[in-house]
Amino acid sequence: MKLLLIVAHPDDETFGCGSVLAHATACGLESVVLCATRGELGEVSGTLPPGEPASIDEDRLGQIRVEELRAATQLLGASRVELLGWRDSGVVGEPADGSLAAAPTAEVATVLAGRIDDLRPDVVIVPEGSDGHRDHIAMCKATIAALEACEWRPTRTYLWCLPRSLMAEFTGVADLGTPDESITTIVDTHHFIDLRWKAMRAHATQRPPFEAMAPDMQRAFLETEYLIRLDPPWDGGAIERDWVPSKAED
Repeated sequence: MKLLLIVAHPDDETFGCGSVLAHATACGLESVVLCATRGELGEVSGTLPPGEPASIDEDRLGQIRVEELRAATQLLGASRVELLGWRDSGVVGEPADGSLAAAPTAEVATVLAGRIDDLRPDVVIVPEGSDGHRDHIAMCKATIAALEACEWRPTRTYLWCLPRSLMAEFTGVADLGTPDESITTIVDTHHFIDLRWKAMRAHATQRPPFEAMAPDMQRAFLETEYLIRLDPPWDGGAIERDWVPSKAED
């Protein structure tokens, strides 16, 4: 079986969805990561490689962040990473031409649909974007549109998310994250914590947000994965405890 994880920037696959990739590997799934941008507008909150100037330009930062992406996904067991070629949109100002947030949803969806048809994944997962980042939102919308347009039908599709109650406790902001009642799938991933930290540290230019958290808050974010199952549609029953399809579904 194959998982396709679709993200906007390097580090989204690890800071956000690292346990998804680790869980896929532990269950014997092949994992492919599609990343829309090189994350070249990300703030350097960690450390640059030795010899790099403090005033590093966007192109070089993008190269470094792609190298970090490949190192982190290798640790998590992904077999393949593809960069889709849009520019990072940043978080303020009008998104530049060629950036992900400036691209029409249909344009991005066409590219994604083509990759889904070629890769033929059993499971597709994309972050929901309820953290408010415009690139995350753009990628989620385009993925949903691509799944409606592609010929290949994955066995299951999910939105990876963070519960609103958890985000409110962390940020003090009431409307970030996913309403808790919308979450369909909760997976215990506590046994991947050490591997997650190794992979996060491979993104050396970016400081994981979890480092500043109290231990109990760290555990709340890192020991559990929360998802919304889009397909097959959720029937409103008991919370699902795994996203990996059974062999009967395969």
